[in-house]
Amino acid sequence: MFCGPLLGCAQDITSANGGEGTRMDMQEAAEREDKILDAVLEELRPSLSWAHGPTSTGACDVSRMRAVMTVVSAERRGNFLGVVERFWRKSEYRIKSVNKDVEFPAIYARTSDGFGVSLSFGGGGQAFFEADSPCVEKSGVAESTTPPNGPAYEGVYPLPRPNIRSAFWSAGAP
Repeated sequence: MFCGPLLGCAQDITSANGGEGTRMDMQEAAEREDKILDAVLEELRPSLSWAHGPTSTGACDVSRMRAVMTVVSAERRGNFLGVVERFWRKSEYRIKSVNKDVEFPAIYARTSDGFGVSLSFGGGGQAFFEADSPCVEKSGVAESTTPPNGPAYEGVYPLPRPNIRSAFWSAGAP
């Protein structure tokens, strides 16, 4: 643990660039979150269109979001959630909770190195993936370099509701 008067206590997470005793900073944590989010989105077949949601930072944490722009029908949500949950379990993430609400289902998990990851459905049936870091060293955070799989919507906030149809994900039959 690392403790400081302004940051509080932070977990000792080794950065990808450092060695023993080197702590991860916010930029490295954001890059780790991009990898976590990229991996789950690559697992979903057929592929989905998604856009970057906001990156947010706290006193010692950072989070990244991806908004799914493909319409995922109510009939396909169970399949969608199942693929994600199985992938996270296979990746040895600990499933913390599952919200089985019909309209706003969600899955919350934690990676072995302390990152939180979630899939949740919001208004209009829009799916959101989010990854949150544990407390890490304060640093600047650049925007993600992963290109979105669909329109970028740069400078657009809030993002529009899902507006891309898929023969599979948008289908009205399970």
